[in-house]
Amino acid sequence: MPYIQTPDNIPGIRGLMNFRPDAALALNALAQALLVEDSPLPRSERELIASYVSSRNECKFCMTSHGAIAAHLPGCDDDLVKAVWDDYQKADISDKMKSLLNIAGKVQQGGKFVTETDIAAAREQGANDLEIHDTVLIAAAFCMFNRYVDGLGATTPDDPAFYDIVGRQRAAEGYMTKSVLMT
Repeated sequence: MPYIQTPDNIPGIRGLMNFRPDAALALNALAQALLVEDSPLPRSERELIASYVSSRNECKFCMTSHGAIAAHLPGCDDDLVKAVWDDYQKADISDKMKSLLNIAGKVQQGGKFVTETDIAAAREQGANDLEIHDTVLIAAAFCMFNRYVDGLGATTPDDPAFYDIVGRQRAAEGYMTKSVLMT
């Protein structure tokens, strides 16, 4: 049960967003820009970054929902998402993606944990400045989203079918819809 009274029984971040629709517009626009709009990183990889950071923050709602979104996008599936959560270094992803997840993990700890060596390693694997920038911003944004969800005690369903529906819907629609399931 959320720590504050939300206007409905919608789980996760959407219930909280219904409490502050004005803030929800900005948060959804940020998610849309980072995870859906044009980028050199495929949508599935951006969702994987969001899910990975959320897993490190132990935010079950965001970890599971964004993992499900990634799994519904080309180039990804449930097994790959779980492999990234377990140990991205052993997951079947590119070395470039591993270097970007390394940076995302450092951002999750704190921005100053990212080093010039981490950035150079990502560049050596073919990451460009926009990909590095977006990785850092996704990781930072999801630390905020995770703290929003968990800091207000948002309801987190246990039913995998819920996350499958959310994943399918967000993979198809993005974040700027009137749908009330999640961000």
